[in-house]
Amino acid sequence: MMQTIDLRGQTLSTSQLRTVIPRPELDVTEALAGATQLIQEVREHGEEALLEQAERFDRVRPNAIPATGEAIDAAVEGLDPAVRSALEEMIRRVRLASAGQVPAPAITEVANGAIIEQRWEPVERVGLYVPGGKAVYPSSVVMNVVSAQVAGVKSIAIASPPQADYGGAIHPTILAAAGLLGVTEVYAMGGAGAIGAFAYGVETLGLEPVNVITGPGNVWVAAAKRAVTSVVGIDAEAGPTEVLIIADDNADPELIAADLLGQAEHDELAAAVLVTDSAELAAAVEPILARRTNATKHSERASTSLRGQQSAIVLVDNLTEAARVSNAYGPEHLQIQTADDNGVLELITSAGAIFVGPYAPVPLGDYIAGSNHVLPTGGQAIHASGLGAHTFLRAQQIIRYDREALDEVRDRLRVIATDEDLPAHGESVDARFGAGRDA
Repeated sequence: MMQTIDLRGQTLSTSQLRTVIPRPELDVTEALAGATQLIQEVREHGEEALLEQAERFDRVRPNAIPATGEAIDAAVEGLDPAVRSALEEMIRRVRLASAGQVPAPAITEVANGAIIEQRWEPVERVGLYVPGGKAVYPSSVVMNVVSAQVAGVKSIAIASPPQADYGGAIHPTILAAAGLLGVTEVYAMGGAGAIGAFAYGVETLGLEPVNVITGPGNVWVAAAKRAVTSVVGIDAEAGPTEVLIIADDNADPELIAADLLGQAEHDELAAAVLVTDSAELAAAVEPILARRTNATKHSERASTSLRGQQSAIVLVDNLTEAARVSNAYGPEHLQIQTADDNGVLELITSAGAIFVGPYAPVPLGDYIAGSNHVLPTGGQAIHASGLGAHTFLRAQQIIRYDREALDEVRDRLRVIATDEDLPAHGESVDARFGAGRDA
């Protein structure tokens, strides 16, 4: 069912590993021009452009783009009690874990009378995107909103595509999740146009521009985020979801197959990769995966993912090499199921989120572990982290020097200023000690 890539007996550099490791064919650059055009339409025509884009891409024209307070309240009231209970527990756990991501203020005395204070200031306003394609994602509402709230953001807006099945309204479960979190500014708009609306605002809707845009989406959303990065901050350009599993002959092939399939059902472009030093485990996983795929609800979608070029079983000589492969790949989700989980974990440098042991599958992180499921994809984990309270915080330094502390470094400062040919820098310091003043 899955292709096999045999790296045994080879010593490959990091660049070579990145060449042979499977990836989906997805180029955000190809969508950039189209996304930019959609954003420009929203800048020029505002609400009417959003309505036209909804008709074109979502096959429905909303009666109104902003959700009313009554609609949000009704969605909360109509939420299945079991779903509500699960969402409330998710909110509680994500809030607790997110609180650990807020750095404490720090004060450093670099010399007598010379103080540097570090503080973390939240942005004022954020736009949170919740996709509405093949599935409904109230969990993404929770992950985005809770992180922003814990960071201290005061103004939060949510966008999610209008749903043809609900007459152009936002899916009621999305609205209900927003209501549970106390968010009242929710818009039925999707795709690149929604990103443009967040970045530049839409006056007739009362939608003010935001400072940061976060949340997953399709290639058009990713391209739109790239297009507006000169105007707003973004979390990442999200691509197809992915899992990489490092496993040895200690792993249960039934669990490995179940975990590969769990990721593959997201999307035809989802990537499922098993890296193992056990040919026996690889052989055992294949028939189990085929059986499970044939029996699952989204069999066709999952089968396409697993047969695609982005999914593979990778054979390596040992677990050290498995870790090298994983670090070169930089997976969104990394699972470790080995006899010495912690030993392998110590070798890992690049991953969005790491799930250790047989009782920590990726769906735990998707929903109720307390961790955040908005994570870097497409190898971005090599240089970026997942969504968290820190995404909405800005580090600020506050400098306090008294006269004696400034006088102590005055000569050294002037030497550097002179060396850089910026004499007025030194003169601005000297002026505090009477130099350069008129008699």
